[in-house]
Amino acid sequence: MIDKSGDNGLLSSERRRTKYDIYSDIIEVIAMKGSGSLTRISYGANMPVDRTKKILNFLVSHGFIVEVTAGDRKKYKATKWGLEYVKTFKRMRKFFAALEH
Repeated sequence: MIDKSGDNGLLSSERRRTKYDIYSDIIEVIAMKGSGSLTRISYGANMPVDRTKKILNFLVSHGFIVEVTAGDRKKYKATKWGLEYVKTFKRMRKFFAALEH
């Protein structure tokens, strides 16, 4: 699970995540394991399965992740584009944090 506490650039628990935070969290959860199932990603991103599924479909349609079939199971993998999004989003978050002080 992704830690949202502390002053290391991650969101504090008192602030709601934006959709962009959630996209980043989901891609990061997938990237940490190399791939992930819907249930694992949902748990790792701390979100309900139905909402996670909708967001995964959105991220697939925009090329941030790909859906792969392993036997009879669907798994998701981050693309280079998705990893670049996470990297850029984290950098931008640092800039925004600097502007808030």
